[in-house]
Formats: sequence, structure tokens, C-alpha cells
Amino acid sequence: MSVACCVPLVECVSCLACIRWVWKKFLYTAGKESENWGLATASEFEPVPRLCKYILSVYEDDLRNPMWAPHGGYGMNPDWMLMKKDYADTEGKVSPYMIYLDHDNEDVVLAIRGLNMGKETDILMLLDNKLGQTTFDGGYVHNGLLKAAQYVLEEECEALRELVKKYPDYSLTFAGHSLGAGVVTLLTMLAVKNRDKLGYIERKRIRCFAIAPARCISLNLAVRYADVINSVVLQDDFLPRTTVALQHVYKSLFCFPCLLCITCLKDTCTVEEKMLQDPRRLYAPGRLYHIIVRKPFRCKRITPLVRTAVPVDGRFEHMVLSCNITSDHAIIWILQESEKALDCSV
Repeated sequence: MSVACCVPLVECVSCLACIRWVWKKFLYTAGKESENWGLATASEFEPVPRLCKYILSVYEDDLRNPMWAPHGGYGMNPDWMLMKKDYADTEGKVSPYMIYLDHDNEDVVLAIRGLNMGKETDILMLLDNKLGQTTFDGGYVHNGLLKAAQYVLEEECEALRELVKKYPDYSLTFAGHSLGAGVVTLLTMLAVKNRDKLGYIERKRIRCFAIAPARCISLNLAVRYADVINSVVLQDDFLPRTTVALQHVYKSLFCFPCLLCITCLKDTCTVEEKMLQDPRRLYAPGRLYHIIVRKPFRCKRITPLVRTAVPVDGRFEHMVLSCNITSDHAIIWILQESEKALDCSV
């Protein structure tokens, strides 16, 4: 057979393979991965909308005169905010955060805001990681996020220790969105491993809600800390599914759709058993809460429902081809849909 005949044959085979891949990816929808999970109860999901509002409040300069408050406000008492630190206070070592004493819900809350694309320090924090670079408690974690979490614990452990001692019936809750979600995940693990720094607080009093988190800890850690760490993901959100190194994501923002297609192709061609065998591979942390607001091939939104599990396989392994992959990452949408889900008793 001549070379001239081989070229069209190769092209045809390649086209068929691409068509099959695209067809499979378009058939893969976000609800598929959690379709066998149980439904979350209203009581376990209740803190999510409230904590989303607390995270949003970190963006405000003055809680008494808020500029970005959602409908209904933040529901916070400004007098209960004990401290707030911005980029100048942290010298860029972590995103802005606050400590809020929630007497209504008997909760000491440390909330960290999400990524600011205009801050080089935030982006460098995400870039500071290589696969298998950093070990922690028998697993692997994101290096840059771990260093940020260590900074926060060192800075605030004394204040937190005094609070949990003064209010022995209160929970200690760490909450964050996106970049902040990764930091609070590692911060929670540090708190659990260093409970002596926090006045020997009981593990059951510590909890974390990572809203739209980056993949930041290995699978064994994700499962082992599922009793204290909870991840909340809205439908098609890209970040908990982004298996490609985060530095490539932010270096390729000028061609983000191209990067997602390459990621999809890579995930499609990688056997899932092989992915699970790599102990260095990072995952979305803890117990997963998946908020479903759309059904496949329908434009109209449905009444939100929340599914939950502590899965080993199917832990947001594949990117979803959807026009909502970035909008579903926005905390304001997560807040709105979580409120609707809670109003419908989840």
C-alpha cells in the first residue's frame, strides 16, 4: 500500500476517534458521578449558605456599610467580628481572612476569601506545587496551600486557643472558597494534628467547609479526614475536576477552552484504575456535597438537590463539557443555589 493511500486512512481513523471522544464527553454530565450518592439532610447542609455569606463578607471593607451584600444581607453582627486581615497584613502569604464569633450558632469561624487574579501572590501560591513535592501525615498535599495554612495557624493559634477555651461548647469552623478552600483544608488538617496548640480541642469540635475547592490532598487523606472536612461543589464547576497542574491552568488562561479540551482528552485516555493507583494524585478533600441544579440536555434549572458521599472512585475525576463550568465556580451562585436547596429541605 502506498504512502498516499495510508494518509487518508490515518486521517479517517483519527477523525472517528475524535468524534467518539467528543460524543462520550458530551454524554458525560455532572450528575452522572453522584447519581448513586445519598441525599444530604437539611441539618448537615444547613451551615453552607451561612458560611458562604461569611466568606463573601471578607471582601467588604466595612460590614456596617456593605457594598456587595447579597439579598437579605450577610446576617452578621459587625460587633462579633474579632479581626480581619487583608493583603497588607499578611504580606501576601495568604488571601484576606477574618475571625468571626457566631454566638447565634455557637461557632468560632475563620473564613478565607477566594483567588484574586489581580494579586500576583495568590497566583504564585497556586503555582508553588509539583506532583509529589510535599508529604503530610502519610499522604501528599499542595505545597503552596500548606505553607499558607501554616502561616495562618502560626498567626492565629493563640487567639483561637483562647476562644475555644472561653467557649467550650462552640465549634471551631474553617471555611473558604476556591483558593481559600484549599488553604482551610490544609489548615483544618494542621489543627487536627496540632490540637495541643489549640488547647487540646476535641476533634469532633473541629470542622471545615471547603466551597469549590482545588484538588489539594491525596486520596488517602481525603478519606481519612472526611469526618471533619466537607467539600461543596456546584454542578459543573471546573476547579474540583481540574487534574492538570494548576500552574498550567493559570498560565493558559488566554486559551482556557484549549486547556480544558486537552485535559478532557488526557482524562479520557487514562484508565481510572491507573489514576487511583498513583498515591501522589491530588483530589477534592473530605466528604463531598454535590449541588445539582440542571438535568442533562435541558436549559431550564430544576429544584436544587444535594447528594453526598465519601467516594473513593468517582471523586470528580473527569471534566464536564458545559457552558457553566466557570459560572458554577462563583461563590454567589453557590450561595443562591445552596439557599434554594436548603429551603426545599435539601
